[in-house]
Amino acid sequence: MLSYQHGFHAGNAADVHKHSMLCSLLDYLTGKDKPLTYVETHAGRGLYDLTAAEARKTGEFKQGIHLFGKNFAKDHPYLQGLKKTEERYGTSFYPGSPMLALLSLRPNDHIHLAEMHPREFRALEANFSNPSVNLYHQDGWLLVDSVIPPTPRRGLIFIDPSYEIKTEYKEIPVKLGLVHRKWNVGVVVLWYPILNDGLHLKMLNNLQKRFPKGFRHEINFSSSTKHRQIGGSGLFVINPPYGIQTIGREVTQALQS
Repeated sequence: MLSYQHGFHAGNAADVHKHSMLCSLLDYLTGKDKPLTYVETHAGRGLYDLTAAEARKTGEFKQGIHLFGKNFAKDHPYLQGLKKTEERYGTSFYPGSPMLALLSLRPNDHIHLAEMHPREFRALEANFSNPSVNLYHQDGWLLVDSVIPPTPRRGLIFIDPSYEIKTEYKEIPVKLGLVHRKWNVGVVVLWYPILNDGLHLKMLNNLQKRFPKGFRHEINFSSSTKHRQIGGSGLFVINPPYGIQTIGREVTQALQS
C-alpha cells in the first residue's frame, strides 16, 4: 500500500518510544571499534518539519516529543540526535529513524534505506546525500533479500511497517525467521502498534515462540496520547545486546514520568 505518510504522525509518542530505544541501541553498538551495517525497510523521508500542514493537522507531536522530550537525561543518545538535527536544520525539524541513525553512526559504517512511496522517496533522496547511505526505491522486504547478510556483518535492521495490510501481522514472524536465518548475528528490531482490538497479539505469540530469547518492550499510552485504534507502542528485538534491560528501563521511566 502507498497511502501511508508519516508526516502526519512525526514526533508522536510512538516515535519517541521507538527512536529513543533505537538511539540507545546504536550508541551501544558504536561503543565497539568495529564497523557495522544499518538497514531500514520502511524509511519514510527521514526528516520532518513539525510546522508543515500534515504535522499541524494532527498535532500528535504535542503529545509526543513536546511532552516527553524533557524527561530524558541531557546526555541521552536520543536527545543528542535531536540536538544535532536542530543545529543542522532548525528547531522545527524532527528526525526520523534514518536521520537518527546517520547522526549516530560513524563514517566507516554502512546504511541501507528502502522506501516504496514515490513522494516519500523523493524527499528521502533530498534529505540524504552521503556516500555511506544507500537509498532504494523499492519494497523494504526486497531490500532484505538483496543486502542480507550485509558487509560488514555486524549491525542492526530496523523494521517499522505501516501495518496497512492486515496480513502483515501473520507474515512478519515468518519473514523475521528468514532474516535471522540469513543473518544470525544481526540485531533485528521490529516496531508494532499495541492495538485496542488485540490484532497484534497473535503475531507476538508467534514471535516469542520462534525467538524465546527475544526482548519485548512496550509502552501503553495515557488517555491523552491514545488514538482510536492504537493504545501503545511496542518493540520486539531479536539478538538483543547486553544492557538492553537498562535501556528499556530508562525509556520507560521517561515516557511514564
